[in-house]
Amino acid sequence: MGMMKEFKAFAMRGNVVDMAVGIVIGGAFGKIVSSFVGDVIMPPLGLLLGDVSFAELAVTLKAATEEVPAVTLNYGMLIQTVVDFVIIAFAIFVVIRGMNALKRKEEEAPAAPAAPSKEETLLTEIRDVLKQK
Repeated sequence: MGMMKEFKAFAMRGNVVDMAVGIVIGGAFGKIVSSFVGDVIMPPLGLLLGDVSFAELAVTLKAATEEVPAVTLNYGMLIQTVVDFVIIAFAIFVVIRGMNALKRKEEEAPAAPAAPSKEETLLTEIRDVLKQK
């Protein structure tokens, strides 16, 4: 039973929950970027390069026979995946750059003056009492 309590404490810690949310959102973001690259960027790029479909770019290593399908090296999919990666990496860079800029602004803001210590407060009260007499 002690192991279950320990696991619950671990799983409910803020960092773990934040990480889980980040992974889920990152997975969804990756799918969006993949669709954007595959369906929006690559078709016009293929058209510009002479009506080429990147998903179909491949080198046949062994031709198909009646019993065995062809063995191909699909380098077009690799190109598409690299473009996906570059877009995702750039988006993450922009987000982190923005976060760092916000942190710098917070650091540059002057800190509030520290509250007086107990001794200073007590001395101020004594001074005020002596002024009144």
